[in-house]
This record gives sequence, structure tokens and C-alpha cells, in this order.
Amino acid sequence: MSSNLPDPLERRAQTFSGASLAVLRDMVLTGRLLPGERLNEVELARALQISRGPLREAIQRLASEGLLTIVSHRGAYVRTFDAGELRDLYELRIALEMHAVRLAAERLTADDVADVGELLDETREALADAGGYPEELDFHQRMVALTGNQTLLSATVEVHRQIHLARSRSGQQPDRARDAYDEHRAVVDHVAAGNGEAAANLMRTHLQKSLENALRIFDEN
Repeated sequence: MSSNLPDPLERRAQTFSGASLAVLRDMVLTGRLLPGERLNEVELARALQISRGPLREAIQRLASEGLLTIVSHRGAYVRTFDAGELRDLYELRIALEMHAVRLAAERLTADDVADVGELLDETREALADAGGYPEELDFHQRMVALTGNQTLLSATVEVHRQIHLARSRSGQQPDRARDAYDEHRAVVDHVAAGNGEAAANLMRTHLQKSLENALRIFDEN
């Protein structure tokens, strides 16, 4: 891990444990720390120029988020997932996001729908340029955020992070990305029309396809 250490933390008002949490989470989700890799607390604390206390607080938090596994007397490791665990995560995600689009159909204003439409327009342009679905244009989290339910958003973000880590070997698949874009558009159309059940059913089908694709990659690997 020595060649892939983070930069020192800036001395600002943010707590070192909070800053460490953001840095370590990013390292896990971007693959700088690989699934199954053990975290070297000594090297990380030295690189961040902090004591091990704040670092351990961050590690405990990431373990509670499901991104790290702590093994007694051995240390913390980036979590690995099997196919059954991935399926469980998707079952939770489907439940959360079906509820979210039902709420969205009740609560979203015309401006909210326009906001999602603009995001999808940006997505279409990005797909034309790069092929893979752009991670920074997260349709799912935007839809949940627009419901105004912060607890629902927090739960969704957490399960998304775990799925992202579980699928870190899958890479980008342009054909599936284009299909996903069309499915997103269809969900928004039903939300805009106030048809929550139709939107929820489309979301379930959309995420089931995503799961099937992820499981196929698991089998191939």
C-alpha cells in the first residue's frame, strides 16, 4: 500500500476523524484500496500526518457503513462480497427506491421534474462521448434527494456505496448504460404524470436487470 498513500490532511476546522473518513472512503470506493486489502494504520496515519486515534474512528465508521471488515487482532480490511450478499443489497435497494419514486410522484414539483430532465440530458451527452454511464450524474440519488426525505437518502447512499464496492470489478458496459438511460427516462415520465405505482414497477424491473448484469459478471470472474 506504500505507493498508494493519501496526501497529508489540511489543518482546518474539520475534525481529523471526519477528514480521515472522507479520505479513506474515497480510497475504498475508487479502488486505491482494493477489496480484501489490509489497511496499514501506521502508514496511513503517517501519510495523513495525524495520530492513530482519529484514524481508528474513521475505520470504525467505515466498518459500520459496510465498506470495511475488522478482524480481531488482525486489523481492518476492505470488504469483499459474494453473490448472495450482492443480491441482498439489491433487494434492499429495490425496496428503498421503489418507495422513493412513489414519494416522488406525490411530491415533485414541475421544477423538480425539470431538474431531473436536465440531468438526463447531460447523461445523454456523456453517453454519446464516453459510452459508459457517468457516475457523477447519479439519477438514482437525485430522485431520492428530491423526495426531501433525508433518512431515506442516507440509507440509499449507504447501500449504493456497498453495491459500488461489490461491483468494482465490473467496469463500464456501454450497451447496458444506454438501456439504463432509457429506463430512467421512462421512470421520470411516470413520476411527472403522478403515476407512482407504474414508476415503482419500472424501477423494480430496472434494478433487477442491473442485479442480473452484476451477477453475470460475478460468475464470469
